[in-house]
Amino acid sequence: MANYRKQDALDYHSQGKPGKIEVVPTKPYSTQRDLTMAYSPGVADPCLEIADNPEDVYKYTAKGNLVAVISNGTAVLGLGDIGPLASKPVMEGKGLLFKIYADIDVFDIEVDTKDIDVFVQTVKAIAPTFGGINLEDIKAPECFEIERRLKEELNIPLMHDDQHGTAIISAAGLLNAVEVSGKKMGEVKVVINGAGASAISCAKLHIGVGVKKENILMCDSKGPITIDRTDLDENKKFFASSRTDVKSLAEAMKGADVFLGLSKGNVLNQDMIKSMAKDCIVFALANPTPEISYEEAIAARPDIIVATGRSDHPNQVNNVLGFPFIFRGALDVRATQINEAMKLAAVYAIANLAKEPVPDYVNVAYNSKNLSFGPEYIIPKPIDNRLIWTVSPAVAKAAIDSGVAKHIITDWDAYRLELENRLGKDNKLVRSLATKAKSAPKRVVFAEADTYKILKAAQVAKDDGIAKPILLGNKEKIEALIKEHHLELQDVPVIDPYSNEEEDKRHIYGDLLWKKRQRKGLTQYDARKLMRERNYYGAMMVETGDADAMISGLTRKYSQPIVPALQCIGVQEGNSLVAGLYIMMTKKGPFFFADCTMNVEPTAEQLVEIAALTAKTVKQFNFIPRIAMLSYSNFGSARGEIPDTVSKAVSILHRDYPGLIVDGDLQANFAVNNSLLKEQFAFSALVDKNVNTLIFPNLASGNITYKLMQELGGAEAIGPVLMGLKKPMHVLQLGSSVREIVNMITIAVIDAQTKR
Repeated sequence: MANYRKQDALDYHSQGKPGKIEVVPTKPYSTQRDLTMAYSPGVADPCLEIADNPEDVYKYTAKGNLVAVISNGTAVLGLGDIGPLASKPVMEGKGLLFKIYADIDVFDIEVDTKDIDVFVQTVKAIAPTFGGINLEDIKAPECFEIERRLKEELNIPLMHDDQHGTAIISAAGLLNAVEVSGKKMGEVKVVINGAGASAISCAKLHIGVGVKKENILMCDSKGPITIDRTDLDENKKFFASSRTDVKSLAEAMKGADVFLGLSKGNVLNQDMIKSMAKDCIVFALANPTPEISYEEAIAARPDIIVATGRSDHPNQVNNVLGFPFIFRGALDVRATQINEAMKLAAVYAIANLAKEPVPDYVNVAYNSKNLSFGPEYIIPKPIDNRLIWTVSPAVAKAAIDSGVAKHIITDWDAYRLELENRLGKDNKLVRSLATKAKSAPKRVVFAEADTYKILKAAQVAKDDGIAKPILLGNKEKIEALIKEHHLELQDVPVIDPYSNEEEDKRHIYGDLLWKKRQRKGLTQYDARKLMRERNYYGAMMVETGDADAMISGLTRKYSQPIVPALQCIGVQEGNSLVAGLYIMMTKKGPFFFADCTMNVEPTAEQLVEIAALTAKTVKQFNFIPRIAMLSYSNFGSARGEIPDTVSKAVSILHRDYPGLIVDGDLQANFAVNNSLLKEQFAFSALVDKNVNTLIFPNLASGNITYKLMQELGGAEAIGPVLMGLKKPMHVLQLGSSVREIVNMITIAVIDAQTKR
């Protein structure tokens, strides 16, 4: 889990447009005719169609892809009863997760009442707006009654995720943990600590997957829930055990096969773990502090399987593995409810996915070569793209088979393809890169550490576990900035290359540089003198292994940090140049642009080298490069120096890199519009390949395009990624934001991991 500071969270929510979500038009609206269609009088026609046939509302409106996230703020994720207004950031966050994981639109609705009747009536009254309803953060026992009544009175999918989300994911994990441990579901003895909405729902669903009710012993804040207690509500009475001799959690744990914690941190100790049965299973799901830490549980005994709610340990029980895809499947068949069959379908789909071979991009993200089904992998990872086309179809099919679907899917292959296309519009690249970087953080030296943005980015990278910063610059100035902005970088190394303290190091680095360049006009005196300059000093730190990567360029022209890097580090063996790549994050997914920063008028041979470097880099990001070589011509339709150069480069690429998906010369619109390409140039090697990599014919076209995309097209640019150096050194855009700097730190760390 990433560390953060309160002000960072407040800034994230308040800067720019306040909040995290917005409404975006999906139809043209630029002309008077568009507005006539969108509103009066054109809107009357679909209104009348819906009046005649209510089911047409799914045809003419966004209802079928719209979910309400509704709360009264009485049980907000660990914060308790903070009220509807204070719960709104959480509900917006849930909406964001729905969108990025399953392309589902959300309106968050906060209802100012604790009265069950009023709440139910309010939700019922607004339900026609939505295709589904996600109840959220409503305290027990009211949440049980609210959900029960709304399910009876509404005919759209509805789920209280706090109850069922954790239940579904934990049940999937339990199925696999029991299998790995060699036990049988009907025989395991289960202790559940916690008796709120989530615990009750987990217990019921665990019975649904084979656990026997009589083998469950549930505990609340007063101890084991047994039949001799007189303070139990109806939900707790259902689980009251006949084991009246058990008076504490410690006693309940003796001989137990499974512990499921949905309570509070640090209520378990190692002695309790040691008292459990052989090959025991512990799901410590309290957040952010588990009932027992992963490290303590593992240290207590070697035969244990542990899951937590945390992302920094194996087997994270995370609701995001479930609710986006459950609602996706339910919406796509217009289900009238989310029933037990659909929940169980999700459980088994998630459990079975963990047994499948793990995609390379997931292994890479978690810095593993062999994630596979076993004690440390009983639940899929949240970044696994297969979840949407595994869980959603299972839920949809269960809805159809159980008779609650209004729309019947017959072509499941087409449905899967539709789900893949939905996923393609969402950018998970940055999240997967961050996960990869965190798996093996590297030492990154910052040549401009006497600026606030660099220090802030270093703080974020340090807190998130992405990198281990090294700061170059005037110590007094850096320490003053750290103090002024209340940063926590006191334990980070600060080096002033200009100071007398670094004289010996300057001489060592200078002499190494002199040996590299003594036959290129550089004297030993000048080489040592250059080491007072931070870009030279930082580059030599990377070259000698005193740092793993370097970041510079925030306050200087692009060329200034490049020259020291070329002289100190040098070009990779087999390459004659370095090139710059931008990752453009668009609504259609990431695109890779090269060369936008380095080579002014590349020759055909240089374009070949740039394309090969780019292909290698794109593969490092777990994408198959599909490359269009751009021009103002289409396959020789216009003559000129640029089309001729690009055509020659393509011929060489086809000859020397036969496995590479590449073609050109091509105009940009044909490159990114596959329908247009297929219609006019069906012979192209890029037809049906969905181009994701664009090689520009010269620096002017590449640089202009990425900046226009960034400013006018709303694309986020990550880069420039410097390709072709022996060791990692990356140059920032002049004036980069803190977010952009952190992205580049992430890229630099991954570059260092790969080169090492």
